Amino acid sequence: MKTTFQLKTEFPVSAQIIYDAWLDSTTHSEMTGGEANCSNLIGDSFTAWDGYISGKNIKLQNGLLIIQSWRTTEFNAKDEDSILTIQLKDTQDGCELILIHENIPEGQSNYETGWQEHYFEPMGSHFV
Repeated sequence: MKTTFQLKTEFPVSAQIIYDAWLDSTTHSEMTGGEANCSNLIGDSFTAWDGYISGKNIKLQNGLLIIQSWRTTEFNAKDEDSILTIQLKDTQDGCELILIHENIPEGQSNYETGWQEHYFEPMGSHFV
């Protein structure tokens, strides 16, 4: 059975700053600690965490929404890509980020913990 989950967090910067950082190779690498090759164009491919993650930009709404196909090197060749949705909304103190990760193949690692430890925690330190 495929897995889907949702996580929510906040950062003390605007939604636009998070959006731009997610889609910029240098800033994505700095905010996570793993090398990334990103693009802010629909249809372009990306890699993150030193090639462990790869995918394509499916839909982009400037400062608001990022939808990407997503997979790791742990996926089997026959596994479909999962879908990652990042929803951003400005708040009084910065922005809210809602991450929805869908279509994760059965038996894959605990990506919920991975998002917390390898993205949200380092991003929290980066955007202070």
